[in-house]
Amino acid sequence: MRPLVVGANHRTAPLSLRDTLFVDDLAQPDFLNDLGLPQAVAVSTCDRVEVWTVCDEPESLQPHIVETLARRGGLPAEAIANHIYILSDAAAIRHCFAVTASLDSLVIGEPQVLGQVKACHRLSRDSGRTGPELDALLAAAYSAAKRVRSETPVAERPVSIASAAVQLARDLHGDLSACTALLIGAGDMGELVAEHLLAAGISRLVVSAPRISRAEALAERLRCHAAPFENLVSSLPDADIVVTAVGGRQTVLSSEQVMGALRQRRRKPVFLVDTAMPGDIEPAVNRIDGAYLYDLHDLERLAMEGRASREQAAASGFAIVDQAVEDFLRDRAERVAVPAIILLREHFEKLRLQAMSESAGDVEKATRLLVNRLLHDPSEMMKLMAGGDPRWPAAEELLRKLFRLEDK
Repeated sequence: MRPLVVGANHRTAPLSLRDTLFVDDLAQPDFLNDLGLPQAVAVSTCDRVEVWTVCDEPESLQPHIVETLARRGGLPAEAIANHIYILSDAAAIRHCFAVTASLDSLVIGEPQVLGQVKACHRLSRDSGRTGPELDALLAAAYSAAKRVRSETPVAERPVSIASAAVQLARDLHGDLSACTALLIGAGDMGELVAEHLLAAGISRLVVSAPRISRAEALAERLRCHAAPFENLVSSLPDADIVVTAVGGRQTVLSSEQVMGALRQRRRKPVFLVDTAMPGDIEPAVNRIDGAYLYDLHDLERLAMEGRASREQAAASGFAIVDQAVEDFLRDRAERVAVPAIILLREHFEKLRLQAMSESAGDVEKATRLLVNRLLHDPSEMMKLMAGGDPRWPAAEELLRKLFRLEDK
């Protein structure tokens, strides 16, 4: 059974085509039925739409999978042909391992990729479309992915402005579950940072904006509290994290206001994120002890450093993947020999029992009988081959390797 991957990803196909081909969870059973393959997984994410399968003849199966993908999007096969890649055997195995380890993602090291592959695998299993060969491939991919995450820094550094803000908040406050955040304004970037903070587990979020209607609408979307903008000064002392997203021509927070809040906080530090252009927070706040102010330029620099760091770590990740592919291929090759090994052991055991039965308890006689009978057929065949069979040199070399005769 040879691994085969057919699909399109963020490198080969535009987002519009990937959206057209996308197979959501509810549609997966029907899609797998359309494929009609005994073992197949449809890996469908924002980055890719792929079919992972194992089969006897990948070359003959490729057109069918391409046609099924195209039909899924209501397109002729020719319309997607230039965006499709087809990988088989070792290249397919390496691709599956790299995808699962998030080394082939648009953002290297995305933590959710492993979970997405597992979810697609589970949907395939529930549809009765998995088997021992495909399950073994995916189990090895999961193992490689865990090694990449534990042995390299591929997922350690933040790679977006919002994730950089969350990481900085954690660096200052540690566990965010005891922290309160204040979002001032309703700009898109501020909302994005607030969403990431909520996902990171902050205990409370308060939204305040010059227009109370916008604050209330945003608070409803984020499922948090809204506070009047005129009460901003009284809201500051409770905030461990302040995110501003007003973007007016005047600053919203002055150094005096921040100093006053810190006095009421008894110098407990505050983390401030200014996502507005021009800025909402007076630059002098940076000089206040206990106030840690970051603007978009600071966060973008950290995100760029994080992306560069992950790309460097990806080389170490691919080294782990390549070793895992080699191990998987070797293990699979070794399994091919198992039936012959079983037959050989059964044959030897039969001869051993015969020798024991005929020797009547005489150990020396039993061992002599056993050795003679074990060597009889091979010796006769070797003589025949050595007499003119062109395969003899290769057979002799194999014999030396099998019994390690050079080591004796």
